[in-house]
Amino acid sequence: MKRFSKALAAIMLTTAVFFAAGCKPENEPSGGSTGHTDDYEWVDLGLPSGTLWATCNLGAYGKPENYGNFFAWSNTTLMALFNWSAHWYSNGNTNELTKYCSQSYDGFNGYVDTLTVLQPNDDAATAHWGEGWRMPTKAEWDELRNKSSFTWTEVNGVNGGLFTGPNGNTIFLPAAGLRCEGTEPHQEGSTQFNVGIEGFYWSSSLSISDPISAWVFDFYSDGCYINWQDRYLGLSIRPVRSAR
Repeated sequence: MKRFSKALAAIMLTTAVFFAAGCKPENEPSGGSTGHTDDYEWVDLGLPSGTLWATCNLGAYGKPENYGNFFAWSNTTLMALFNWSAHWYSNGNTNELTKYCSQSYDGFNGYVDTLTVLQPNDDAATAHWGEGWRMPTKAEWDELRNKSSFTWTEVNGVNGGLFTGPNGNTIFLPAAGLRCEGTEPHQEGSTQFNVGIEGFYWSSSLSISDPISAWVFDFYSDGCYINWQDRYLGLSIRPVRSAR
């Protein structure tokens, strides 16, 4: 999947976006392969790492088919605008990173550090759902892609991917598209692209060779991929927990 251009112009959102509580289950899950922490439900897919996957997106009102909220990478607050000027740790511009920067040519005044995975205070899943919840790493998305089966399907009228783990348990990821700058020079603000066509989900892992980007799980009807996208873009987040 091609990367979206950083040169796109901005468009103002006319509707406010509000954060929803999360994945509160209607009935308390039973058995050892599902469970919940506070109001957020998880499922064990039987993957080798034992990673526990949330049953819905961050901000999805407890419904797996809801898109949830969109976040820029390393931003933990809801944004109405998705461009470099609104992105944390970028000094308002591309190639002027002030955190999570492995290449001096992308850092502000040559800034570099050794951080390659989001710290908890920069992880939206941790910030909104609490300790123990976090964004998946690139390796965990790779494991989901390689160790579970993928089916493009529809749930309650919403397109997305159904992932079935080795133990038969499943999660559904809605194809929410992404939010970024507008496509026309006169547009100001952000709009949504590829809704119902493609799913983009952040990992917590930096693209070390190109630190203005982070690794992304990307899927559509033809299959699943691991790509990178610019950090300012608004993508979905599916929280995880480490093995119990």
